[in-house]
Amino acid sequence: MLAIPGIIALIIFIYARPQEFFERLRVVPLLYVFFGLAAFGALLDLRVGNAKLRSTPQLPWVMLLFVWASLTVLIRAPQAAFEHILSLSICVALYLLISQGVQSFRALHLVAGCVLAMVLFVCSVGAQQGFAATGCVVVDEAVRADTASGKPDGRSCVIPRNCYDGDAEPGAEYLCEHIGLFGTTSIGRGRVRYRGVLQDPNELALAGGVGLPLAFAFGQSKRRAHFRSVLAVLALMLVLLCSVLTGSRGGQIVCLVVLAVYFSKRAGLAGVLLGGVLALPVLLLGGRSGEEASSSTLERIDCWSEAIAMWREHPLLGVGLGQFVEHHYMTAHNSYLLALAELGLPGLLLFGIVVYLSAKIPIAVLRRVASDESGEFRAGAPLANAWAMALIAAFAGMAVGIFFLSFTYHYVLWIYVGLSGALYSAVRRHDPGFRVRLSGRDFVWLTLLAFALIVFVFFYTRWKLS
Repeated sequence: MLAIPGIIALIIFIYARPQEFFERLRVVPLLYVFFGLAAFGALLDLRVGNAKLRSTPQLPWVMLLFVWASLTVLIRAPQAAFEHILSLSICVALYLLISQGVQSFRALHLVAGCVLAMVLFVCSVGAQQGFAATGCVVVDEAVRADTASGKPDGRSCVIPRNCYDGDAEPGAEYLCEHIGLFGTTSIGRGRVRYRGVLQDPNELALAGGVGLPLAFAFGQSKRRAHFRSVLAVLALMLVLLCSVLTGSRGGQIVCLVVLAVYFSKRAGLAGVLLGGVLALPVLLLGGRSGEEASSSTLERIDCWSEAIAMWREHPLLGVGLGQFVEHHYMTAHNSYLLALAELGLPGLLLFGIVVYLSAKIPIAVLRRVASDESGEFRAGAPLANAWAMALIAAFAGMAVGIFFLSFTYHYVLWIYVGLSGALYSAVRRHDPGFRVRLSGRDFVWLTLLAFALIVFVFFYTRWKLS
């Protein structure tokens, strides 16, 4: 398919951020170049008959979410509308390009393989960074304080005080952190991270955890089975190591959830318990403790409380797309509450529907393959099973992980929404009668869950902050 090269280039750009360590690339708007390349390839595919326009289950809800979110910011903060609508447009475009441009299992194999390769790349950089020597980092005051981005100045250090001696830059603020490959640096006393959209250790851990099922899917392939099984084991070890080095408690829970999903498929409840036992060392070795962990927890609870307060003040429209940080000094640290505070209750329901349908698609695929009596999946059943199981585990981990992170408009989330749509398109190519819809019962349950979330967070934050 002609759209695949552009889609792969987009995924590499989003994860690896090559323009940040190859300065000559900064003058080229690579994001828009690759979007244009992928869109042009998709149009050619339609023109020559390689692909057909297929409405995936998420499509109407994604478009409704986009329209609603745009409306909120146009009403609440029209002066900032263009910037935030453009950012959300990139998320929607990612979903559209992947779900429409990938319509076969072979293409899904290639694109998901690229995502896996990027996950292993960023986790490898994180793991190397965790064991690298420490050096002085000049803090960039132009960026948000909580990201503490900066540039290594080439001097080694043991404690931050060492950086203020010798050739220190007058008036500069320094950190003493691990210096990794491509100029990456750790943060907060050695918590590893990457660059760009993964410069937060928690987001790097989440990206690694939800990428792990893709390695398991490749491991189930019959072609070069031994090599792919070894790859799956090495990927598991690398992701778990990186998760420990990030010090992210949420990221480690994501890994636990992913493993639990796979073990439950194999051995039921006993498998879940076995997965928990295997993940226990990660939970014991990783994560923060003591005063730093307590402070982080209190900050997160305070942000949740502010999110509920914003929604209570603006229950229908919220404070507007991208406006949370205009009302509070930190982001919401919860994707569902961020949607609620910025987009109101309709926005939370629309976001929840998109995530729910993205998880429902692979579940429906597994059931369809299992009940296939006509032989539609005879050739593609192993691939359909492997990728459906991978996306079920990925969205189970994602649903938990984004409860602790502001991932509502994060590119990584929307790449996986696109992969779910691509799986649907690939299955429809073999079985045109396959359908996944949002039922009335689904909507009622999602609405009840939304209200349960609001009630729980309201009373929980009042109790913890009282």
